[in-house]
Amino acid sequence: MISRSPGTSRPPAQPAALTLPQSRAASVFRHSLKYSLAMRVGILYNSAIENFREGRSRPGKHGGMIMRGVHSAVDDIRRTVFKEVARLAFEGSDPRQADQIPFKMIQGDVAHHRHDVFLERAIVEERVRLALGLNMRYAGDATPISEDIQWAEKFQEHYQNPLVNIIPYACNACPPKQIRITDSCQGCISHPCMNVCPKDAIYLDKDKHCHIDQDKCIKCGKCYNQCPYRAISRIDRPCAAACGMDAIESDELGRARINYDKCVSCGMCLVNCPFGAIADKSQIYQLGKTLRRGEKVIACVAPAFVGQFGKDATPAKLSAAMKVLGFYDVVEVAIGADLCTVQEAQDFLEEVPAKQPWMGTSCCPAWSVMAKKLYPEFADYISMALTPMVITARMVKKDHPDAKIAFIGPCSAKKLEANRRTIRSDVDYVLTFEELLGIFDAASIDFAALQPNPEDDMDEGTGMGRGFAVGGGVAAAVVEAIKHIDPDREIKIEYGDGLKNCRKMLAMAKAGKRDGYLLEGMGCPGGCVAGAGTIRPVKESTMNVSQFKEEAPEQSCTASLYLDRLKDVEE
Repeated sequence: MISRSPGTSRPPAQPAALTLPQSRAASVFRHSLKYSLAMRVGILYNSAIENFREGRSRPGKHGGMIMRGVHSAVDDIRRTVFKEVARLAFEGSDPRQADQIPFKMIQGDVAHHRHDVFLERAIVEERVRLALGLNMRYAGDATPISEDIQWAEKFQEHYQNPLVNIIPYACNACPPKQIRITDSCQGCISHPCMNVCPKDAIYLDKDKHCHIDQDKCIKCGKCYNQCPYRAISRIDRPCAAACGMDAIESDELGRARINYDKCVSCGMCLVNCPFGAIADKSQIYQLGKTLRRGEKVIACVAPAFVGQFGKDATPAKLSAAMKVLGFYDVVEVAIGADLCTVQEAQDFLEEVPAKQPWMGTSCCPAWSVMAKKLYPEFADYISMALTPMVITARMVKKDHPDAKIAFIGPCSAKKLEANRRTIRSDVDYVLTFEELLGIFDAASIDFAALQPNPEDDMDEGTGMGRGFAVGGGVAAAVVEAIKHIDPDREIKIEYGDGLKNCRKMLAMAKAGKRDGYLLEGMGCPGGCVAGAGTIRPVKESTMNVSQFKEEAPEQSCTASLYLDRLKDVEE
């Protein structure tokens, strides 16, 4: 539990308006803006909820989220690897047992999913190495996992880049983007596909059926959209289609390769590869060893956790399950989201438009890194507010300086954030929900049979703080907080849903068309509930968060019991 000032109790449901220091208040500019505050408070959050109620997941133009929520063999392989690595750590097994995991998972002499059982085991072996936090081997390296596992155990605090990896011999070398005319072409006389092609790439054969000259085709898709018979197919690498940074390239053998100068480790390629060729590094083993030694570890759980582990995994039971694993305590990161909201609200009022034309939110590391990579001139326009993960971790460490902090969340990019030099002392481990599920499976945790402590129901975050987990929720929380700081201020906001939309949003900002705006960027389409480390379908998770948000004891971040801790965290 995080401490607060003695005697602090919950404020009334309608908190008094916060006030800025005089120096801040003097810099606030009141000006006429497009939308009224009353109309905009929560509108992005609510519209996101409606999108998911009606089944609109808002993927990228050609997919992006098409595989999400559909359980597959790739999920089973990934989660079984996590379970076996967790078992290796918690049971204190002989390190040589790590070499047996591929044989335990892929038994017999007949391949399950590929043409070769030896290839399947080799791929699983590389997945095990990555799950241990180790680097991948070159194809000619015969070093067994057990020889490197001691290094993995010592590798307690930080990841060694790259975080997200493509296992080359697991890649199918899918064809790059192509437009193809199939045998369904009827040879119609109107030929709308030919009429709209800007490069005259479509021609007729002797039977009056259409074909595409791939050397001329620029993959614009105009013909694809015009064919009345839907006889034209559009093929793209799923990993490349999901990547909002265009970081997926090809090696000399046509296999996918990541350009790490562009990659922001969002993990969207990882969860969209149908061949399971992409994996990120994990700290399951390191955390498991720490818990087994009985060290004091406190878990900070991101707001998107609700419902991730099934209907029986209530907040109180989740807390109980984690204490069975050996965690000292479990803290709701929505507490940090509340303080981040207030900090960003104050920053926006002070900075926009007095010192900068617009401000971007700070909580999504994939978004903020993307903005700084593509538009370095905008680096100072991204809020300097600490992220909810860091705020929560710092509060916990101030109260428990002898504890290690494990952030549990939906996001691969948070691993990258925790690896920053300025944050390494705050967050010791970062695990995704899916990785934690592997630990629960290894420990045979049965949520239905757990007896929770009613006092551990994680009820200290506000509704707006919990809403951070869904796209649009961050901006909605900041605008709602501004209502209490400066009731007369009107705010324009825009939400970038996934990195592709974030790039478009920044392009508009560069053109001067987003002056005065608060820009919220989310690397994953749908928000944190769609992160690469989530377990449940995005639509289901969105509704779970919505309900959890409404059940919060307070809705406004300005009613947080921990506002007095913000100065301590900033110091």
